[in-house]
Amino acid sequence: MPDPATALSTPVGPVEAAIRQRLAADLTPTSLVVVNESASHAGHRGDDGSGESHFRVEIEAPSFAKLSRVARQRLVNRSLADLLDGHIHALAIRARAPGEAA
Repeated sequence: MPDPATALSTPVGPVEAAIRQRLAADLTPTSLVVVNESASHAGHRGDDGSGESHFRVEIEAPSFAKLSRVARQRLVNRSLADLLDGHIHALAIRARAPGEAA
């Protein structure tokens, strides 16, 4: 599993940048980590060769308080809907409210 600190020092592609921008704007997170895991899936089904098809998002936002895991994931998916429709093949989501265990 890539180290989030290392992931931040690597070049960010347009899809990853869009994920960060949209989640920041729509959900106002207190913590946001986006990891491009596409290299681990090179040559697999869903790999479009762009290097930006598989992502992991770890997000903490006050808007997740009192919501179920499914409701939280729906908020993230709604924010990224068109990217999920055409650019992102796989998205792992870990969403929590402030104060919840990581």
